[in-house]
Amino acid sequence: MTTAVQPSEAHPFKIGVPLSASTPVAFEPFDLPSSNQRVLGPPHPKNTVTPLALKPAIRDSAETDLDSVVNTIKSLQAQGGILTKALARHGTLLFRGLPIHNAQDFSKFAHAFGYQPHEIIGIVVNRPVLAPNVAPANEAPKEVLIYNHNESPQVPHAPEYIFFYGHRVPEKGGETPISSSLELFYRAQQEIPEFVSELAEKGILSKVTYKLEKQYEGGSTLKQAFGKKILDGDDEATRRAKIEAQIARYGRGKHTTWEWTEDGSIVLTHQLPAIRTQPETNIPTLFTGLAAYYKNNQHNANSGRKNSAQQLFGDETPIPEKYLAHLANITDEIRVLHKWERGDVLVYDNIIAQHGRQPWEGQQEDRVVMASLFDGHSVPGAYGDEDWAQVVQALDG
Repeated sequence: MTTAVQPSEAHPFKIGVPLSASTPVAFEPFDLPSSNQRVLGPPHPKNTVTPLALKPAIRDSAETDLDSVVNTIKSLQAQGGILTKALARHGTLLFRGLPIHNAQDFSKFAHAFGYQPHEIIGIVVNRPVLAPNVAPANEAPKEVLIYNHNESPQVPHAPEYIFFYGHRVPEKGGETPISSSLELFYRAQQEIPEFVSELAEKGILSKVTYKLEKQYEGGSTLKQAFGKKILDGDDEATRRAKIEAQIARYGRGKHTTWEWTEDGSIVLTHQLPAIRTQPETNIPTLFTGLAAYYKNNQHNANSGRKNSAQQLFGDETPIPEKYLAHLANITDEIRVLHKWERGDVLVYDNIIAQHGRQPWEGQQEDRVVMASLFDGHSVPGAYGDEDWAQVVQALDG
């Protein structure tokens, strides 16, 4: 059995398994409205769209059952990681029309790609487990804007692949943005080169505060972030030792430090790279949430919600707001807003694609999007030769 991956003018990456009795499902690309899909600019290959939208094509009158879909995914991945390569080109894939109806179905589909489930160390949002490696994407109030960002840019250990499943979708609003952090870097280097040079030289100093109680609706507590081994009977010294042991799993040495405060909170400081590179191509990507910190603070100012993370240049000097605003302006120009249909699955290559969440009208429960996070072969991207830029996979210890 062979797999077709053929270039065309409309869809430079076609993905499918020839239909047969043993594989009754294939995936075929389809077009979305221009508000939901765009052709990426440099440095992406010509005529590359994001997201690449795929839907099942079935043999004769066969029904699209989940087992057949999962087997097709596994077959594609077994042939040189066809879907992984598509992600590396397009940044984001949309699967529509799949027989996914709940968290268990979604978990089964996501695991079919063959990636290693990601453990979040130092989580800043509350994500209760709904199924194996599945949790709510974000439970912040519907009025809250979550602007475009790469996942987990404020901590050293980030996932490489992100899956979102639209279980319930609102009539108005609630879109999930899609934008390229390769294109963001390219534009920033052209338009604000002095800022990019400073980022490359200094990196980012990320200060993240974790408190005993959640700091905002949908946020995490200190125990949720680092308390996986804390027991109810542990005294204060034992609890702190167990939290510090989890922090040590970052493997960052002097580049991750922490300070306990009088109220029992902890402030972590990470020195991190904001510029990384896409594996194999070595094209630079702006792996960051800098525009999100700027836009979120603007939009959510009246809600009393504040970022738990503070972002500075690596030498602890403030990042001028004009640069953050410029990044946001570029992002507004290069992003699309995915209008959800129930059952949609979006898959992001977190190294090169940014996501977020738009506010929506109606009730909080009108939008239910689930997430599943996975590691690839390395923490997203390479980091250059600077000592502070070393980022490693977190190992259980």
